Amino acid sequence: VQLQASGGGLVQAGGSLVLSCAASGSIFSINAMGWYRQAPGKERELVAAITSGGSTNYADSVKGRFTISRDNAKNTVYLQMNSLKPEDTAVYYCNAKTHTLDDYWGQGTLVTVSS
Repeated sequence: VQLQASGGGLVQAGGSLVLSCAASGSIFSINAMGWYRQAPGKERELVAAITSGGSTNYADSVKGRFTISRDNAKNTVYLQMNSLKPEDTAVYYCNAKTHTLDDYWGQGTLVTVSS
């Protein structure tokens, strides 16, 4: 499985960004996809995830502000980020988990939210 992430950038607090992650390769093996983030000096944490059945899971810190969705025809997952806060600043990583619980990661994309 290969993951290609895009969409990071610099935005002011209160603004919005959309991250995209396109999967290729053995996509039939993917059970869930999601986004993690890692801020400087902190551990990587789950932001949001969506299963092949469409069930979603969000970190408490982003509930009501972020929305994860997927386009199965394009094998792409999106993360719509609204009402961004400076504490959302981090490198965001796309993740895919297979049915055999293997993890695949895309390259990180930097999101910087200025106050």
